[in-house]
Order: sequence, then C-alpha cells, then structure tokens
Amino acid sequence: MQLALKQIVVAPGHQVLLKDISWQEFETILDELGERRAAKISYSNGMLEIMVPLPEHEKDKEIIGELARILLDALQIDFEPFGSTTLKNEKMTQAVEPDTCFYIKNYQAVIGKNRLDLTVEPPPDLAIEIDITSRTQFENYQRLGVPELWRYTRRGLEISLLQDGEYIESSFSPNFPGIPIIEIINQRVKQNLSVGRSQVIREFRTWVMENLDISKI
Repeated sequence: MQLALKQIVVAPGHQVLLKDISWQEFETILDELGERRAAKISYSNGMLEIMVPLPEHEKDKEIIGELARILLDALQIDFEPFGSTTLKNEKMTQAVEPDTCFYIKNYQAVIGKNRLDLTVEPPPDLAIEIDITSRTQFENYQRLGVPELWRYTRRGLEISLLQDGEYIESSFSPNFPGIPIIEIINQRVKQNLSVGRSQVIREFRTWVMENLDISKI
C-alpha cells in the first residue's frame, strides 16, 4: 500500500526524512505540497527533508528579515527579497528553502522573476536560517553557491561566508560593511521577546537614523 503525501502529518518542530527520492518525484512532491504551506523542505542527492517550524521560529524569521530590509533601504542598497522561495538546481540535485533570502549584488538578475532556477539564475547573495529546532543544511547552501549565510540559533547569530567551496565563520557581513550585525540582531531579537515587534522596529529606525546619519528611512 502506498501512502499519499497528504496522509503524512508532521508536528511543529519535527522533521520527516524520505530517501531515494528522484528529482522528478521531488518536483511532484513540491507541487503537491503547494506554495501556501507551513512546511519547509531541503533536498540533497535523493534525500528529502520536510520540516514544520515552531511559532518562535516564525517570529525570529520575521524580525530578522525586517531588520535586514530596514538596513538595506537606509543604506540605499538596491535589493530584491525572495523570502523562503525554493532554491533548486537540478544539475546539482540540490534544493533548499531558506527562511528568507536577498539578492543584493545580483539583484538585477532576478527582477521580475517569480520562481528561481539556479541552473539559470545566480544564487541569492544572502540567505537567513532560523535554526531553533532543525539543523541548517550547510551542504545545500555550499553546493548552490550562496555566498553568505546567517544562522540564528539559541546562542545567537552566526555569519558564514563561502570561501573556496566551504563556509568560514565570520564576525562581520560583507553586505553590511562597518555595521555590527551580530550585536544588532542578537539585541533586537531578544528585545522582541519583551517589548514586541512594533517597539523594536521603531527603536531600530531611530538607531539607524542616529548612528548611520540617515535623515529619512
């Protein structure tokens, strides 16, 4: 007897692993899951992971993504946000869904795109993963060539930069030169737990104007 995918229930904070999944089967599963879903996926060489995040995961994702967007706008850096869109490359048999991602240096390559095929388009310049209960798939991102990966864990933000095909931990972000990103993210995510999103964003906009000499955000 063969189970339909819709019969599989994954509790928040848990994963299901499916092995020996062909690329065609993977594409079929993506279509069946649909775009409006709570689950995230990663795929590597026939191994498919389906994960449903916890609510705290979603709150951290939203606040960190919003902080990054505020900084990019304030610094007048052109970018294209792609959220948790599926990053996939059939030739590499790799696919992953970040919590959010941004095209910055390569933003012009994806203007007007609704879906990404990394056999054609470049990978995003920055991907962000909230790693509260799951393990970030470094191999996926390495093989897809994502140059900068932020990973937020219970210990705080970690920045990894791709060098010679391997991720090296860094204390700074090349996309935000001269800005203490790790300190900012850790402080604001923690603050979000006590005062809420609205106050965090208002205070952060004030901090940006005062510290980056930006007259208008």
